[in-house]
Amino acid sequence: MDTPERCGLRGKRTRIVELYTSPPAGATVVCADELGPVIPRAFPPAPGWSPDGHRIKNEIDYSRGPEKTWVYGALRVRDGQELTMTATSRNSAFYQQFLQLVEDANPVGDIYVITDNLSSHNSVSTRTWLEDHPRIRHVFIPVGACWLNLQEGWWRIFRKTALAGRSFGDRDHITHATEVATAQLNTRARPGIWGRPAPPTRRLRRRYVYVL
Repeated sequence: MDTPERCGLRGKRTRIVELYTSPPAGATVVCADELGPVIPRAFPPAPGWSPDGHRIKNEIDYSRGPEKTWVYGALRVRDGQELTMTATSRNSAFYQQFLQLVEDANPVGDIYVITDNLSSHNSVSTRTWLEDHPRIRHVFIPVGACWLNLQEGWWRIFRKTALAGRSFGDRDHITHATEVATAQLNTRARPGIWGRPAPPTRRLRRRYVYVL
């Protein structure tokens, strides 16, 4: 027998899937999330020897210091277009700033924002800000169900395009890499499709018959 908690979880999942498959007329569905922190690293020194005859060493620069950067992202489901923004922190103020960018990019109709239950997404400050922006409606995914957020899949592609194998000297380099990668990925964006796609139909060019 299903418990009230399981029934509530199933209802939340059903609502999100319905927004993906049958969104309200005139509405825009976006998936929002934060990635990070992305941290600048010192570039390795040139090979060689110091004047006193010792090998040149470089201190490891990898810590959550003041240069850490968060990447905010919102994936528009109907066409696969992405909106990103970099910030120095993950808090309510930057999240509201990002929601303003989402609203400006979608000037018509209601906006359903599918996101997780991070404190900055549902803080008193954010709820107060949303009162002046009635077109934006939050839809929170259940705890432990991040797979319902299509933005998670876009992050995987973004990491390979913008971050993998790269060393950043400062925060501006991270912002530049984010902007370039977002523009490149948007050029080949496709509408988001919920569920497993149908297997491709391939016509057989030859057919062999074996006789035993």
